[in-house]
Amino acid sequence: MATTTKATPGDLKLVALTRHFDDFVAVDGIDLVVPGGSFFALLGPSGCGKTTTLRMVAGLEEPTSGQIMLGEQDITGTRAYQRNVNTVFQSYALFPHLSVLDNVGFGLRQRKVADWRTRANEALELVKLADRAKQRPRQLSGGMQQRVALARAIVNQPDVLLLDEPLGALDLKLRREMQIELKRIQQEVGITFIHVTHDQEEAMTMADTVAVMRTGRIEQLGAPSELYDRPATAYVANFLGQSNLLPLELRGAATAGLVTASARGVQVVVDAGQLPADAGAGLQLGIRPEKLRLLGPGSDGVANRLNGWVTDASFTGVATTYLVKMAWGQELTVTQSNDGSARAGLGDEVTVGWDPHQAFVLPAGAD
Repeated sequence: MATTTKATPGDLKLVALTRHFDDFVAVDGIDLVVPGGSFFALLGPSGCGKTTTLRMVAGLEEPTSGQIMLGEQDITGTRAYQRNVNTVFQSYALFPHLSVLDNVGFGLRQRKVADWRTRANEALELVKLADRAKQRPRQLSGGMQQRVALARAIVNQPDVLLLDEPLGALDLKLRREMQIELKRIQQEVGITFIHVTHDQEEAMTMADTVAVMRTGRIEQLGAPSELYDRPATAYVANFLGQSNLLPLELRGAATAGLVTASARGVQVVVDAGQLPADAGAGLQLGIRPEKLRLLGPGSDGVANRLNGWVTDASFTGVATTYLVKMAWGQELTVTQSNDGSARAGLGDEVTVGWDPHQAFVLPAGAD
């Protein structure tokens, strides 16, 4: 694998990067550092600017302003072919008339690399397709074609590999398999991977760091677990999974790290460490569905409790997801493990509770 593995490249830095299309601002002054050798994800809905950002890094779009630095080199004004950056697209763009081996080695052959065949075979071994080297792309499954496209990009030993929605054309099972494979390959080759996706599961499964984008800006940046457990805004909380959000009013001073508060007139306690620095505009309490639980007998010690009745129950195998309607009309989502925990049926009156340390607090007003 020597020819497909290399030293960790320098960091990729975006400095005040902006891209305008007439009156539309696609990317609005992004400042970002992608550590060399990491798996980084740009996550967001269609139109948030993530693909435009990727295309500027690739050299396929020219920034309106700002800088792109790769290590110590300013590559802002260089052409795409002059950058040691490769891209894997959702459409694999394989040559149908060439064998798998010739597809992978195409770029090396164009550059007249003497040992192209050896390097192409090593890249195919890396993606576990060495036994398919003589076949044509049409003889492969979608997942295999995606791995051929990946091998073709990796064999050129880029400093940065850009992945633009690479798994979007695959079915759910293949997509999950490829998530694991992509992470394994990235760790083995040590190349910086930047993955653009709208799928939060993909980003959280593979990436070391995730940047959640919104209207051309980065809403929040951090490790997947940090973004999920401690989102900074309601937008991030709802984009990365599902959240139950309640208006929150603080009532008392902190005692033993907990603060007394009120949610829809019901007294609750919140983790003082979760309170944002500026709570002037009001607060929201956020609880993930799997952190809420139906309370059965013997749960008197749970401080945070809300009463309601079940309006829907969906069995998913390992868990059941309930909708529980509160007295004020809001439905909370509760995901309860099917491990002998309390169960309920449609129309049942129930009490739901949660650990204050497993909830989060957000500024109010952000959608």
